Amino acid sequence: MRRRRPATVSKFFVGSKLALTVIILVLVQTSILLKQAEGQNVSNITTGGGIWELLLTNAGIPSMHSAVTRYGSVVLLDHTNVGAENITLPGGKCRNTTYDLVLKEDCYAHSVLYSPTTNTVRPLTILTDTWCSAGQFVSDGSLVQTGGGYEGQQKVRIFKPCSTNQVCDWVESTTQTLQFPRWYTTNQLLPDGRQILVGGKAAFTVEFLPSNNEGLVELPFLQQTNDFEDDNWYPFVHLLPTGNLYIFANRDSIIYNYKTNTVVKQFPQIPGNPRNYPSAGSSVMLPLTYSDGYVGVQILVCGGAQLGAYVNHTSQPGCSSTCGKITVTDPNPVWAMETMPIPRCMGDMILLPDQNVLIINGAQNGSQGWGYASVPAFNPVLYQTYNNQSRFLIFEPTTTPRMYHSTANLLQDGRILLAGSNSHQYNTFRNTPFPTVLSLEAFSPPYIVDVDQRTIIQILPAQISYQQSFGITFWDPNPGAPTVTLSVVLTSAPFVTHSFAQGQRLLVLDIVNATVPSHITRKKSITVMAPPNSAVAPPAYYMLWLLKNGAPSIARWVQVLQA
Repeated sequence: MRRRRPATVSKFFVGSKLALTVIILVLVQTSILLKQAEGQNVSNITTGGGIWELLLTNAGIPSMHSAVTRYGSVVLLDHTNVGAENITLPGGKCRNTTYDLVLKEDCYAHSVLYSPTTNTVRPLTILTDTWCSAGQFVSDGSLVQTGGGYEGQQKVRIFKPCSTNQVCDWVESTTQTLQFPRWYTTNQLLPDGRQILVGGKAAFTVEFLPSNNEGLVELPFLQQTNDFEDDNWYPFVHLLPTGNLYIFANRDSIIYNYKTNTVVKQFPQIPGNPRNYPSAGSSVMLPLTYSDGYVGVQILVCGGAQLGAYVNHTSQPGCSSTCGKITVTDPNPVWAMETMPIPRCMGDMILLPDQNVLIINGAQNGSQGWGYASVPAFNPVLYQTYNNQSRFLIFEPTTTPRMYHSTANLLQDGRILLAGSNSHQYNTFRNTPFPTVLSLEAFSPPYIVDVDQRTIIQILPAQISYQQSFGITFWDPNPGAPTVTLSVVLTSAPFVTHSFAQGQRLLVLDIVNATVPSHITRKKSITVMAPPNSAVAPPAYYMLWLLKNGAPSIARWVQVLQA
């Protein structure tokens, strides 16, 4: 096929006076509390707690992309064509490029590595533009990052994480390049350890990395879902336990067999508005569990902008308040619609170790784009996966707007790391109602109990193999308390960008044996069955959680590999 370079997107900031914005925010927040909810379960909304903490006032960059490494550190990425950052490259290093619109000689870092243990950042070196790019962790724990804007559209970058007493940095691949310019693309780790790259701006194809001599593959579905404002960039892609892919774009979705390049199943349209960029909904595949052999699959899609909100951004229409859930494995699947207590676009959806879904960040009006949104969604909302009577729980609000180009990641201790927000082409700190945000925050859901009361994983194998059992020895600080539930959960480390966590999945493992000599014994052991195959759990590093009565331990990293 003929290759063509995607055209850049014109984005303009639409401002408003700060005082007016504050008044609107107060009125909207008040109306949310007073209005009668409109869909299923909406009368059963309860309020909860949660704790916010400011970690750093200045992380050096706003985070457009983020990912948690197997050492617990967090890679934060901006894009290079943003102008001056608040952190410089070490040793007087600079990059020189003719592509940058502001700095031809650029001595600033556009990526940093954050350490939750020391609460510090150090600069990392990015050489080509990572604007609206994609990525995945591969089996050895390396973050393989692809595409972007300008000179970065066909680039492949690799970050091999290291411990805190070592130094690691980004490396631009000299052996791999993309076959087509990829901007606003979604990546997914496959059972064979490769990545599949799906769609993007003016990209109606998929490709593989490494390619293994496979060329570009046309996927007409991506062109069919491309409307007058696009609305199908950053498609939602989930690897199913069958090995096929569930792909959602705009309002439509399919099951796609990438091996044969065939659409296995077409699903009905989700009711309401578009859900992908620039409309900016979000999606998760709900937990896969041993109890049904990991075969039951439900997809949840929440939020998004009104159709036309992007092209008519001055009107600032309200974002969607609906969530749709569909059971992929049903013979005749239909969307079950529910109403969130707060309308939201640009929200991030995070699978929590207690198997619920946190919806956080975003705005209540407008869409993605430079200045195209207003009225921040300050309150996180919990989607309670298995509580059909009281689906949503509203948590305490933050005071920091995190809208366009912000991220949310699950940390090893169960907190959620919030970073970024930059609704402008360049870093802008003055004369705007929503300045560029450099701070880092953490949100602790109510499941986080006193550290002294958490179970502590003491012995865990570094690697586990498919369909094999393994042992866990743990310390129970409160053995006299009754154990209502004990569960073991694996969560992946996704690449988070533009309201979607690429590669996110959660597995509930089977506890096949528990050895507890006495209820007062603090040291206990259990035997757990690993996932059955690489379609259920692609080969990678996962966080393993032990939960007692819904309260998670601090996670330990484990590598899932073939025997």
